[in-house]
Amino acid sequence: MLYVGAGLDAPVSAPSRMHAQAAEAYIVQELRRGLSPTLYYHGLHHTLDVTAVAMELAAAEGVTDAEALCLLRTAALYHDAGFLRTYQGHEAEGCELVRVTLPDFGYSPDQIEQICVMIMATQYPQEPRSQLAEILCDADLDYLGRPDFEPISTSLFKELTARELIADEYEWYQLQANFLTHHRYWTPTTVARRAASKQARLDRILALLAAWPNPDGNFQNV
Repeated sequence: MLYVGAGLDAPVSAPSRMHAQAAEAYIVQELRRGLSPTLYYHGLHHTLDVTAVAMELAAAEGVTDAEALCLLRTAALYHDAGFLRTYQGHEAEGCELVRVTLPDFGYSPDQIEQICVMIMATQYPQEPRSQLAEILCDADLDYLGRPDFEPISTSLFKELTARELIADEYEWYQLQANFLTHHRYWTPTTVARRAASKQARLDRILALLAAWPNPDGNFQNV
């Protein structure tokens, strides 16, 4: 999911009191050295991909305010930092890390709260309550409607299997079908770019499940 140019290559200008580039470099280093090697999906590559997509979406959605762009970028880079501490409930843990870390980089309490609101909005089911949160939510699950869906979803299957959170392929396809059925995109840009492809993917998964044989040789009813 890593795009050329993703990550720290194109920082946005931040208000002088915020040391945003240092905060970004810090968390990227922490993720690089601290994330479990079995986070096949939620690795640093995912964070950098989400950051790149978030900034692209912000431009497409007309976000031009320098502080807003900086906070969005910081939120994207920290949105899965909670995986450094836990798997379940990582969003809340990520917010705790933000509250402990970002004051040292000149972020105000209000800016930190805005970042935490964006991070918590990515918790499923997503509940974004601002334009920036909508952008981050769509960036986080952009791959659902992208051509690289298959290899990315396979990495998530591998990650969940490693944690014994799914038992087999049939359960995996059921999980995907349920997730895709209830997921929605929020920004007009992502709806236009990804929604149709995501629906076509869901249709294929439902057809696959319908044709999945039972142990008795009959087919499943989905």
